[in-house]
Amino acid sequence: MTRKGKQVLNISEPEEAVVCVPVEGDQVAVIGENRKLLVFPLAEVNEMTRGKGVRLQKYKDGGISDARVFKKSDGLAWVDSAGRSFALSWSELKEWAGERAQAGMLAPKGFPKSNKFGPSF
Repeated sequence: MTRKGKQVLNISEPEEAVVCVPVEGDQVAVIGENRKLLVFPLAEVNEMTRGKGVRLQKYKDGGISDARVFKKSDGLAWVDSAGRSFALSWSELKEWAGERAQAGMLAPKGFPKSNKFGPSF
């Protein structure tokens, strides 16, 4: 028998995938339900071998809300609930930059209360 398709993620019941985002860029921004934002290089995220993934951000309570992969040169952009676009350049994001699996810092002013980056650009 031959298998059709490729496996993208290994999870077992009752867990479920929360976020799936396209990978176009060199930086990852992750925000948790606790409104803490963490930005780290995409190179720190290993490709899945046969494991169950990697920890993106450390949480005391709750879990991940959203993630976005972006180019360092373009900066991080998001859309609020009113449809307004916001963007932070890399120099403005240094406060939230860290290593994968750290806790992060509270999100910047103007970040949506829904903890979502909005549609991909």
